[in-house]
Amino acid sequence: MTFYRQLLCAVTIAVLLVSCDTGKKKLKNNDSSRYDLLNPYIINLPDGLAEISGMAYYPKDTSVFAIKDEDGILYKVYLNKTSTINLWRFGKSRDFEDLVLLDSTFYILVSSGDIQSLKFGAGDTLLTDKFIFPRDKNISREFESMYYDDSLQQLVLLCKNCEGDAKKKVTAMGYNISTRTFTPMIFEIDVEPIAKKLGMNKMKLRPSAAAINPVTNELYILASLNHLLVVTDRQGKFKYLFELDPAIYKMAEGIAFTPAGDLIISNEANEVGLATILIIKNKKKGL
Repeated sequence: MTFYRQLLCAVTIAVLLVSCDTGKKKLKNNDSSRYDLLNPYIINLPDGLAEISGMAYYPKDTSVFAIKDEDGILYKVYLNKTSTINLWRFGKSRDFEDLVLLDSTFYILVSSGDIQSLKFGAGDTLLTDKFIFPRDKNISREFESMYYDDSLQQLVLLCKNCEGDAKKKVTAMGYNISTRTFTPMIFEIDVEPIAKKLGMNKMKLRPSAAAINPVTNELYILASLNHLLVVTDRQGKFKYLFELDPAIYKMAEGIAFTPAGDLIISNEANEVGLATILIIKNKKKGL
């Protein structure tokens, strides 16, 4: 009986170990020498900010300006005192996806590619303007990410789901603020080396936010559905990637950097728990 009891005990322990390990996602590419992605400083946001889809850092008072999906309101969240939140309504509800602050003007991306600009006028009023993305009835396009590249002097829009990209590439399009013109293609991100890094033959990369790291001069691209943070050079050439723990980065839709290179990521609530802002300190002060 002793032998059978020992055998039963061993089998039970083995089953328990397998059961415990089954639900845990193993991340092979999550080690960054610059950012401790597994241990961010977490700021919980109120219910009213459950769906931050884009944000921009404001260094003058350590805050972020943010927008919500399908809500024409500009928010200001003070990172040192999140109980204080300012807001300004700028328009009707649309599928707002990303936010860029350039000098004193805000540029807001709509999923169709349209861009709405905002600027504070007298008495804290908002002055608005719109730039309509060229339509093509035969081509479908969807965008969620936009950033400003000072070397190009353009806003850059990354396709989330654009016809023709399929599982091979991500097209980057441009908008020149001065001439108010769009550039159909600035560069393309080859998805093949990203898939290979993940041990896959092919994949569909769906960018949800992007920003240039001011310290490293690299482009950081969030892909919330893929749970990835992809890093390329400014021409979109792949350099490396990090897999994001879904328990921490459940719906990462916004990204920004401080001048010192600290990484800020916003998480939508995604139906469970609270939305969050994650701050990941730059462990290296230089390149």
